[in-house]
Amino acid sequence: MTSAFLRIRGRITALLPGRGDLAELRRAPRRDLLAGLTVAVVALPLALGFGVSSGLGAEAGLATAVVAGALAAVFGGSNLQVSGPTGAMTVVLVPIVAAHGPSGVLTVGLMAGAMLVALALLRAGKYMQYVPAPVVEGFTLGIACVIGLQQIPNALGVPKPEGDRVLVVTWHAVQEFAKSPNWTAAAFALAVAMLAGARWRPTIPFSILAVIAATVVAEVAGLDAAKPIGDLPSGLPAPSLAFLDPGTLGSLLAPAVAVAALAALESLLSASVADGMTVGQKHDPDRELFGQGLANIAAPLFGGVPATGAIARTAVNVRTGAGSRLAALTHAAILAVIVFAAAPLVSTIPLAALAGVLLATAVRMVEVGSLRAMAKATRSDALILVLTAVATLALDLVYAVIIGLVVAGALALRAVAKQARLEEVPLDRGDHSAEEHALLAEHIVAYRIDGPLFFAGAHRFLLELAEVADVRVIILRMSRVTTIDATGALVLKDAVEKLHRRGIVVMTSGIRAGQRQVLDSVGALELLRLEGREYAGTPEAIKAAHVYLERAGVMPSLPGQLSRSIGEESEETVG
Repeated sequence: MTSAFLRIRGRITALLPGRGDLAELRRAPRRDLLAGLTVAVVALPLALGFGVSSGLGAEAGLATAVVAGALAAVFGGSNLQVSGPTGAMTVVLVPIVAAHGPSGVLTVGLMAGAMLVALALLRAGKYMQYVPAPVVEGFTLGIACVIGLQQIPNALGVPKPEGDRVLVVTWHAVQEFAKSPNWTAAAFALAVAMLAGARWRPTIPFSILAVIAATVVAEVAGLDAAKPIGDLPSGLPAPSLAFLDPGTLGSLLAPAVAVAALAALESLLSASVADGMTVGQKHDPDRELFGQGLANIAAPLFGGVPATGAIARTAVNVRTGAGSRLAALTHAAILAVIVFAAAPLVSTIPLAALAGVLLATAVRMVEVGSLRAMAKATRSDALILVLTAVATLALDLVYAVIIGLVVAGALALRAVAKQARLEEVPLDRGDHSAEEHALLAEHIVAYRIDGPLFFAGAHRFLLELAEVADVRVIILRMSRVTTIDATGALVLKDAVEKLHRRGIVVMTSGIRAGQRQVLDSVGALELLRLEGREYAGTPEAIKAAHVYLERAGVMPSLPGQLSRSIGEESEETVG
């Protein structure tokens, strides 16, 4: 018990911030402070918008950006990561709100945070590298579509229809707008989307400028059609566990797993993107999971929704010159000041303006160049990308990722299985005369097995081998078999047995030491030793085949001692 406790304590200690992190904060504080200010300006409308989209309100988005943003910055594994509410997480939260209400979302966030901490302790961060790029691109495209469709009701100025299927909700919202158009809201959303999506000056926060302009116009003109966010609390609520109902934990386990999986995937993906945009930066995936876990444990206590690393805000952070965690901490601190000092002003922002910001965000999430490159790479990559994107739109993100991974794995196995080949090879001439070699070639055929011999392609191999034309001896050269599993070993055994029933002797050469255990476990190795032959190299197998044919009366005797030695070896093996 003591040793286990010490191991766990040591593991937790390794995940905590160290002196090196503090030293990083002192390198370029002015540059980090400016970067943090820029990110906060960009993050404000996103935090408000994603809070509204999640169903818990703008105040939940702000609480998440402040609490989760600060904790993930301190305890996370990346110096440049910026965390908070994201569109991908909103996609997952909407059906949870519909099924379990706001308290269910807070409970799910708490459970997901605990799961992320457990994943960090289990060193699960390294497995992110096994997610194929088409799956990542596919669900990013799907998320962008879902985020855009979720904004349609607010962008059109109509009440959000009931339901959690985004396509159905969007269609009903369009029908409602057709009955009673709200052109003011639509104009606000379109104008803000066009400004927020501006790319010609990336350093200028067009999104916040567009939101400010829309708010001023709505207030000055007294436009009732431009529905505002509504009252926001002046500050964060006191931490509380009042929402937690132990009786609901069982029913919320599956949604919590989905949220934890998404938080891990998106956060590690975002941290990897940040590494790729810089030189000399490398995140610690396990520590990143630990930081996101603590952030998601704390955020629900203050009424916040589950959080992840945010790719868009992280990219802004890197582009504006951030070099340490101070930038992300500054972003959270500035948002906290806004919560405490400017809540009345923030509450007047039109919902249509926030919808425009998120529409622009959805459009900017789609990297057309990456999608085009992925689609042109292979048909399999294109299929995985499209399937994942459609599943994200029609089902949900977690199912989409699972479907994408399963299809990618199946296609990868299919590609690997195709690499296995059964190829006839000419017999080595050795020290045989031309006449002997001609007789050998008439009665013996040698095949070389190249590549993996496993479940995905083993039965094709069996069909090829079992249809060999009538000969006396088959030599299987197995030195190039890269891997073999139980299915492959069983298929090989079945093929040898079928050939034996046809009166064909099977000899093998070059079986690797690492493959003997698998062959022996299914009885294939014993079969080869007793009914056929197993030799270290192909020349020995050919000479043994000569002896076998000599005894069958179809080959002349080998020269003296060589014939006797092989014959004795053969008799010993048979005996």
